[in-house]
Amino acid sequence: MAALAGTTRTSRSPLTVLRRTAWLALALFWSAFAVLEGINHGWLAGALALTLLVLPDLAFLVALGDAPRMAKGQLPPRAVPYYNALHRAAVPLALIVAYTLLPVSWPPAFAALCGWLAHISYDRAFGYGLRTKEGFQRG
Repeated sequence: MAALAGTTRTSRSPLTVLRRTAWLALALFWSAFAVLEGINHGWLAGALALTLLVLPDLAFLVALGDAPRMAKGQLPPRAVPYYNALHRAAVPLALIVAYTLLPVSWPPAFAALCGWLAHISYDRAFGYGLRTKEGFQRG
């Protein structure tokens, strides 16, 4: 019993596991949807989906010169507003709703939004979320 007292707790709460599992399911859904759009609507739809699957993490380029002065895992504070804006699920979800309700029909845009939502969902599934104003992961 005394040996257990000094061990660190590595298990996740059931709610965290459930939340991350749900995000992973959404990530797989949006990835499959993006691939389907790319197959159905050509290379441009696939290219835009792939671009927005990667693009949100390039927000750190805003403050590339600040990187050597940052702590491990810290994003330069100047890049945080851009990073957080690109990692809020409400933005691409609102755009998808607008796309479906408005008389707009350009499938590559929809594929790109699917790729963007897939990126956000993968980040949440693997424990990466929005950043504090100092650039650290929110706990």
